[in-house]
Amino acid sequence: MTAHKTLLLCSCDKTQRFDPKALQAAAGAEQVVAVNQLCGHDMGIAAEHLGASNEVLIACGQQAALFERLAEDIHTETRHVAPLYTIDIRDRAGWSAPDAKPERLAGKQAALVAAAQLPAPNAPSKNIQSSGVCCIIGPTEQALRMAELVKDDLGVTCIVTDAGPIQLPSAEYDMARGQLTGAYGALGNFKLEFAQLQTLNPAGRGEPGYGAAKATARSECDVFIDLRGGAPAFPSHQKRNGYFWADPKKAGELERIALTARERVGEFEKTVYFRLEEALCAHSRANQPGCTRCLDVCPTEAIFSAGDHVQIDSDICAGCGSCAAVCPTSAITMNETPFEALTQALDVMARVYREHTNESPRLVFHTLGAGAEAIAYLARYDDGLADDLIPMGLEHTDRIGHAEIMAAFGAGYAEVLILADNELDRRALAAEVELAQAMLTGTHNSPGRVRVIDPIELCNAGDNSGRVSDPVLLVGGRRDITRVTLTAMSDTVVAPIPLPKGAPYGAIEIDSDKCTLCLACVSLCTTGALGDHPDRPEIQFTENACVQCGVCDSTCPETAITLIPRLDLSKEALSARPLHGEEPFECIKCGTPFGVASTINRIVEKLENQHWMYKNPDNLQLIKMCDDCRVKSQFHADKAPMAGGERPRVRTSDDYLDS
Repeated sequence: MTAHKTLLLCSCDKTQRFDPKALQAAAGAEQVVAVNQLCGHDMGIAAEHLGASNEVLIACGQQAALFERLAEDIHTETRHVAPLYTIDIRDRAGWSAPDAKPERLAGKQAALVAAAQLPAPNAPSKNIQSSGVCCIIGPTEQALRMAELVKDDLGVTCIVTDAGPIQLPSAEYDMARGQLTGAYGALGNFKLEFAQLQTLNPAGRGEPGYGAAKATARSECDVFIDLRGGAPAFPSHQKRNGYFWADPKKAGELERIALTARERVGEFEKTVYFRLEEALCAHSRANQPGCTRCLDVCPTEAIFSAGDHVQIDSDICAGCGSCAAVCPTSAITMNETPFEALTQALDVMARVYREHTNESPRLVFHTLGAGAEAIAYLARYDDGLADDLIPMGLEHTDRIGHAEIMAAFGAGYAEVLILADNELDRRALAAEVELAQAMLTGTHNSPGRVRVIDPIELCNAGDNSGRVSDPVLLVGGRRDITRVTLTAMSDTVVAPIPLPKGAPYGAIEIDSDKCTLCLACVSLCTTGALGDHPDRPEIQFTENACVQCGVCDSTCPETAITLIPRLDLSKEALSARPLHGEEPFECIKCGTPFGVASTINRIVEKLENQHWMYKNPDNLQLIKMCDDCRVKSQFHADKAPMAGGERPRVRTSDDYLDS
């Protein structure tokens, strides 16, 4: 009978060890086959199973492309090939230090295989159309040389920025002279703005010349090549599709750019990396500013304000995930790496490792590019990853926020490390790592359990030998898991944990001397953390719901509100508590409570004998009445301004008969 799933293992010429039965169980495979050189003399075994099995998992990442080509060849010949999946367990686990503990290596290999069986999230995509309209901006010599390189594939317009010699007009591309003042967009939809733009006049005899200068001008293009040599037109310009920046003085740069730019013609599939729920966004209410965390961290400026919420340009978004890492309400989530999928993978890997070792593993987040290359280099030429260190690869480490770190601790990891590719990544991670460290400090745990590291530290052993961290149930959103994890990590009930400024957790403080209980803050609160009492003037506050967006602070007309970043793990933080309240004022006519006593008394004090309308004591009494009694007094009181005359006696038929 044909096997449903086959696991193929390779010792890579007897340079790594593994437990076939343990890996078979982790993969859920019906059969396992172990060989010594699957990419060499044992390749026939791979071909045999690709042609017979319903599904094949090959534990080799280095030669994944080779096995994919093999599968294509088999499909061409037989019209049948098993679905192929590959996973690397050699660089990430198998190649380790000579003194590595076998049970740890086996546990790590099984953990990686088990996590690979989880369903991969599906990210939607959109189509981008590029007609090949190209704008080249830069000095005359370099711009024209670039135009010659790409003119056969792109429709070129050169905008020269210097007063170099005027070139003879060419029918193969247009020319103009001007200065770039603004740029927006991405591949297929760039919008450029210029100052003092002059187009080259192709007609006439003699020396060609430029036409009259336009003070401002706008243009659109599909591909934008920037050879000015100064600052790029966009932040994080490497992540901007269709934009090519280079220093024109650097040898080989123009040729390098031309090779890629020529291919930017046609229809392209662009992943939509994010999902935005506008109703959850705490950016603003009623034009009062609130949360700007995603705007502050977006490296490509793909996020912009759109009233009460933000919007994200999917053409510009590069999918780094920094916005989702800092969003306090989960209004922004990532399609490729949703929080739920990350926590599930973390939980599976930690659980499988513990089953094999009865110890807690350590975790390192790394990028699938430079980070994976660093791990592979250390595995081949050094001792490789420490035997208790489980790697988790992501497209960008910017995706890691404090909630992902806390989810790892909740899954049972003893230490969480983040391998940054460069200094920019370190700076992007700094705030969230600082926040996580503050949380650990507040629960009497070492803040050193989470840190950003360099590649050389991947080989260092941890101090978690024999330690088992009890996992928690990773259910709920980012804030829920953070709270549950920290509560579990606290030996005793701890006081509210002070957090850095800008943290998405905290309380608010109201200056009772300033607050008039106008309830403007309650009406605009973005998360419902602020509420009012149904029967008396009182502001109530649910601390667990507060995201410190600042809308209440910016709304308060009396500047009576202060934000206090902290995390209260007590049960009291889950319920509404009185924050500020006063006694209501009772109507002097009917006794119905209305308004706030201090406010009514303050109004009376300010108006009594100070305003001509309130020099009459009767008018002053109107302020102390409820709505109903105030209207009655204005119509029925003696000398009331709105009172009518005495109602005449009703005449009847008897009156007419008597007369």
